[in-house]
Amino acid sequence: MNEIEKRLAEEHERLNKIKAPNELEGRLRQALDKVPRKKKLKPKWPLAVAALLFVCLVGYNYNGLAYYGKKIIGFDEVMSGTLAELNEQGMGQTIGKQVLLEDGTELTVDGIMTDANQLILYYTLMNSEDNEGITFASIKGFLTNSSRGAGTSIINEEQSEIKGQMFFDPVNPFAKTLTLEATKLTKDGRSISGSISFPYDPNKAMQSEIQQKINQTVKVDKGTITFKAITATPTVTIIKGTMNVGNLSRINLPFEKVELRANGKSVEMMGSGITTKLGGTTFELRYDALPKELDSLDLVVKEFVGYTIVDEKIPLSTISEHPFLLKGEDLWVRDVVQTKDSVEITIASNDDILFDGVTIEGEGSSTPLETTVGQDFEKLYNGRILKVRTLVFPLETTPDYMHIKGMHHMKPVDYKIEIPVK
Repeated sequence: MNEIEKRLAEEHERLNKIKAPNELEGRLRQALDKVPRKKKLKPKWPLAVAALLFVCLVGYNYNGLAYYGKKIIGFDEVMSGTLAELNEQGMGQTIGKQVLLEDGTELTVDGIMTDANQLILYYTLMNSEDNEGITFASIKGFLTNSSRGAGTSIINEEQSEIKGQMFFDPVNPFAKTLTLEATKLTKDGRSISGSISFPYDPNKAMQSEIQQKINQTVKVDKGTITFKAITATPTVTIIKGTMNVGNLSRINLPFEKVELRANGKSVEMMGSGITTKLGGTTFELRYDALPKELDSLDLVVKEFVGYTIVDEKIPLSTISEHPFLLKGEDLWVRDVVQTKDSVEITIASNDDILFDGVTIEGEGSSTPLETTVGQDFEKLYNGRILKVRTLVFPLETTPDYMHIKGMHHMKPVDYKIEIPVK
């Protein structure tokens, strides 16, 4: 079977699996009931059935059947949750534009979803020999230069096709044509590029559900956070703000404990971003879409990065399975190894802890930490995640103690902001 016959067979099988929406029969029946009945004519059932089938198959003058035309096909494995539901409702725009790159790779823009918060691109990459190394620079158009964000993709068993989902900044509502720019690294190390221009219908962009200012400042241990505004759209909820926190960079995920609650239930956090420029530091928090029926909306800062003075000495003479308790935080000393020119101490703690001012002491001398290596994560039986790393000190003899002056870690805040929804 050649490639064309294979594609036709796959499409035939897909069409056979399509089922009409549950409400289709009722809506058609209501439409037929509104037609005036002619008492003297007997119903021609074969003709009526044929006409009904024609309407169902062609979709003429029936909005519900556009559901099939708008659905972006072939991306069930990369879509999930809210985005999968929106696609089932036909909220995307199908595109189907292609470009052939210099090395024979075929790039197809299958469809997009857009709203005030973001543009989501669905693409296919086909090349029987090499599908690695492609990147998307931006999407451009009238008053539009949308940067690329995160994305996900899957590759088929034959390693010949990639289906991907890529997130971009929102595009200007006055743009009518968008251009995707792509770059690919070939096997011989060359960089090749290509672009696809495709029509964009801003009238099909999904409308914002909530767009309003917050303008509330929360005091945390080492500074302040100001939540500026919230924009909730069908695909994602974004909260933006500014901050001035002294030890912000010491923790990988400082906003992990900032919770958005809709109707009293937590909304899943999808990610966060922090940007520092000359004018200050801004942040963006991304949560899942809000429920359709919304009675209350709260933003709760449960914890945020802070600093605690420890000033304690940990004996290194014995290794124990039990942790040391440092100002409410656990510290395990897993191993102490003397090498030719250094002392290596392996420790474990909660993943949000960074110890500060660490030295080792013995025989009246003190040696500061030189470097940290081999950071790994370990999951305990109770689901707790520990960060395991090795501290390296330039010393030729094993010390008596490890001295810790302080630690950066998540500290309780418990501040709630009520966001009006009506």
